[in-house]
Amino acid sequence: MVHSLRARLLLWLLVPLAAFVVVTSGVSYDAARQTADLLQDHALLDSARTIIEDVGWVDGALNATIPPAALELFESPWQDHVFYKVLAGNGRLLGGAPDLPPPSASSAVQPVFYDSAYAGQPIRAVAYERLLYDSGRAERVTVIVGKTIASRQAMIDGLWRPQLLRQWLMLGLVVLLVPLGLTLELRPLMKLKDDVADREPAQLEPIRPDHLPSELRPIVDAINQCIARLKVHAAMQRQFIADAAHQLRTPLALLTTQTQFASQCDAHDPALFDALKGVRRTSQKMAELTNQLLLLAQAESMATSSRAQTRVDLTEVVASVLEEMVHAAERRDIDLGADLAECVPVAGNKGLLASLVANLIDNAIRYTQNGGRVTAICRCEEGEAMLQVVDNGPGIPAEARAHVFERFYRVAADTEGTGLGLAIVHQVARSHGGSVNVAAGAERVGLVATVRLPVLAG
Repeated sequence: MVHSLRARLLLWLLVPLAAFVVVTSGVSYDAARQTADLLQDHALLDSARTIIEDVGWVDGALNATIPPAALELFESPWQDHVFYKVLAGNGRLLGGAPDLPPPSASSAVQPVFYDSAYAGQPIRAVAYERLLYDSGRAERVTVIVGKTIASRQAMIDGLWRPQLLRQWLMLGLVVLLVPLGLTLELRPLMKLKDDVADREPAQLEPIRPDHLPSELRPIVDAINQCIARLKVHAAMQRQFIADAAHQLRTPLALLTTQTQFASQCDAHDPALFDALKGVRRTSQKMAELTNQLLLLAQAESMATSSRAQTRVDLTEVVASVLEEMVHAAERRDIDLGADLAECVPVAGNKGLLASLVANLIDNAIRYTQNGGRVTAICRCEEGEAMLQVVDNGPGIPAEARAHVFERFYRVAADTEGTGLGLAIVHQVARSHGGSVNVAAGAERVGLVATVRLPVLAG
């Protein structure tokens, strides 16, 4: 298989052109042969007519006198041999070669041209008949003239070979000039390759399509689209690292302070117990924050990769998460309910979908007042998988709803949390081809978080 674009283009040019040269060579040879045959047949017929015009009656008998002009028609530098025979109607030989072969069929109306052999050589011959009258009597006279084919073949070669030479010369020029032209015309492609290869890893500026052929501009557009996606992804990664560093700086500083304080306390000092308790609380918060950051990074990487997804029953995922959240709801005396369809199949990552559900329910429990109510609803609706978490808590102000999916955004600063819960929900839903939104509950009481995902067919 030819992998070079230059070689493939040259092949596409040469194969049809070579086929054209072969076909036209055959057509040219056939035209040259027909022309040579036509000229030769005309010469043979003219010779036969000249001979038959000089056949006459002498003393009541036919007599054939062959004029030199009848045979001079065939003079050529190729030393052709000319043969003739004149026959009377009764088969009597009036002149010429007696064993010159006649045609297989004769015609009293038209001359008969035929190919034969004589004296061990191929010949082209014509048989021409004519009625001669004398004193009321008529007798048929047949003249046969044959000639070797050396001049005919020379004429064919003279007509055909120059055309063949010109055609093959043209093919040779194509072989020489087309690679040169392809090399010159493919230079923009090589320059584009060099522009892409020579870029620094952090250089994510689009390629300028100026002075590029129109055929290359779709390629440049596709590369620029890829660069734009890479730029967005790189910006997200930089922002992610900056946010993570900012959020981890505070608990790390606090953990250092608590550790230093604990190291200065006496082993029996009650303050040591409080300091160690603070260290444990800070460590738990850091572990929670780290886990949330890893979940967010996993969801983002899934959105930019073509990882294969599996069939997941969203109802089963919601039921499993509710079982884990029961104790957290009981501690706050919150009524945790569910309205689940029998089966809601979606395509996705089961672990990420579980984190989506857990963050929604955890947020609802965390922000709902003691004695409140949280309900998880999962069903198919209008050809989509719909998950809703409804609570009767204080809700979210309308002006804050546009920001709740941002990283580290918190509506209430006095509530424990990392500020990543809804950001994870948004990213997981997006990576699964879905959407999420929050709205006020019925009669503007509480909050309704709704996630919609594509249903898996079949």
